[in-house]
Formats: sequence, C-alpha cells, structure tokens
Amino acid sequence: MRATLIYGAGDVRIEDVPDPVLQDPTDAIVRVVRSCICGSDVWPYGSRAATAEGGRIGHEFLGVVEDVGADVAGIRRGDLVVAPFVWADNTCDFCREGLQTSCRHGGLWARDGIDGGQGEAVRVPQAQGTLVKLPVGPDSALLPALLSLSDVFPTGHHCAVTAGVNPRTTVTVIGDGAVGLSAVLAAKRLGAEQIILMGRHKDRTDLGREFGATDVVAERGEEGVARVRELTGGDGTHTVLECVGLKPAIETAFGVVRDGGTVSRVGAPQYPDVPADFGVFSRNITLTGGVAPARAYIEQLLPDVLEGRVQPGKVFDRTVTLDEVPDGYRAMADRSALKVLIQP
Repeated sequence: MRATLIYGAGDVRIEDVPDPVLQDPTDAIVRVVRSCICGSDVWPYGSRAATAEGGRIGHEFLGVVEDVGADVAGIRRGDLVVAPFVWADNTCDFCREGLQTSCRHGGLWARDGIDGGQGEAVRVPQAQGTLVKLPVGPDSALLPALLSLSDVFPTGHHCAVTAGVNPRTTVTVIGDGAVGLSAVLAAKRLGAEQIILMGRHKDRTDLGREFGATDVVAERGEEGVARVRELTGGDGTHTVLECVGLKPAIETAFGVVRDGGTVSRVGAPQYPDVPADFGVFSRNITLTGGVAPARAYIEQLLPDVLEGRVQPGKVFDRTVTLDEVPDGYRAMADRSALKVLIQP
C-alpha cells in the first residue's frame, strides 16, 4: 500500500510500504476513507532533522473495517469506524477514569511499528477499545465532521471542559487554527455567552464568529491583552483556552485571564518552562489542559455531529489525494490552508 513518510523538515513523501496484517487477536485492519494533516504534524515538518529512512506520520483517520482478530467483539468487516488519535484498550484503570491517553496497554500511531493514519490502510491495535462504530456509510456527507472527532474537535472540547466553561463563564480563545476554532465551537456548545477569539486571519476568524465567537481581537502582545481587558470591563475572562503552544500565547493567556480564573492549554507546547511567576501565583490562576483523551469524548460529541447541531468539519478548507499530501503540508506550513483533508 501507499503511505506518507517524513524524512526531515520540509521533506514528506508518498511511498510503498508493506500492507498491514493482523498480528495480534486484538487487532483490526482498517481501510482509510478519510484522513487529515494535524497542526502538530506541521511542527516536525518544520523542524525534524534529516534522516536516511523516513518515518510514518498521521494520527487522524476514519475508515472501513477490512478484517478483525479473533478477540475483537462489537466491530466487524464493513463497519465504518473512527479512530481517536491514540489507541487504547479502553478497559484499564486509566481508561476507566477517562484518561485513555495514559492507557497501560495503548500507544501512539506511527510509532514502534504501528501504521500512521496518512496512508491507505492501518493496523489498529486494541481495536475493540480504540475504534468507534459510526452509523453512516462511507459516502456520507458527514465524513469531514466525523473525522474531526478523531482529534481536533475533542481537543477543543477538552480545552473548554478542563477550563470549566459553562453558561456563567466568559471565555478567551487564543489561536485561530483548527483547534482554536474547535475550542470556540466547544465553548459555545457548553453555553458560554461571551467568547473572545484572538486571531488575525480574517477567513479563520469569520469561521470563528460562525462557530460562536462574540468578539475578535486581532492585536497581539500587550495591545491584545489591553483590548481583551477593555472588552471585559478591565478584568479579563474567567477562562482562557490556549490553542497555540508557543510561549507568547501562554504569556498572553496569563495576561487576559481574570483573577481567580483558569487557563487551559492544549496547544502542543514548544517551550520548556511555563512563565508563571509570583504575580501569576498571587492572582490565584489555575493552569490546566494537556493532551485530550479523545476516546472519552467521542460518544458524547457524536450525537450533536450526527444531528447537525455542530459542524466541526468546517475547519477543513482543502482536500487532497494521497499523492498530493506533500502539497497539503506546504499549504498548512505557509498558512494558505487551515486544515487539510486527505481522501486516499
């Protein structure tokens, strides 16, 4: 089969790799119907050291089950399924606590001999616990929205949930990427009435307004902080959803959060230290967030997606074939695309 491999910064190739086969009785083989490029894939695309052998990449996909191991129940050939961005047994103590990202028997796609999602097929370990069956066919118009349940929408939701967003909280979302826009959608779904989106790309912030943002702040740094405080009577917002992962973003988050408020960060952090000095400490700011346990949220979010109450698939603004994936990476790296959908 064909799959995406990354050899180094700016070097993504489509190559032939061995077809996946069942290795354990808990495995399934899934033919990929839709995949995508994540913002976190763009980080290694911009910085990975050159290697002689490429590495598999991609962690978001949905597809049709082609085969299942002897110990897999509840999923059979022909089912359309979505996979969260980590695989997990969904039965260990961490999974039962809703923390499938720490599963004792789980792991990451495109690591340790596991297929990446940006290919024609995937061997899925712990298939019964990982895969979620979808009640639509592989030609459904809902596929982009359902694919968002693999990572980006649950990540935005996780950011809002860990921050404690509810109808009584005001919200600032930092970042107008796909995760930031998903966080806007999640905050609106949880009932927030004031949602300030900090972003400067008009096509993206327009979608943010459609998703529920009440205000858009294009300014950055001290000017951005001042503008948010102006919009909130000088206090800042109860919650801040940091969806970028760069140090200036977390500094802005502490600048716009209300005393006693909560900052949740889900942007993959590209800095080693959180700049939370005594001034932040003295304001009783809570810092939370982390990697979203998407598997814990998929079944909560699925009904709203199926019934059209939310449309998270709108974050996909470009579709490419598998052969065009390198073009998709370039488009996301230069920000001419928000999030690229892959149709193998």
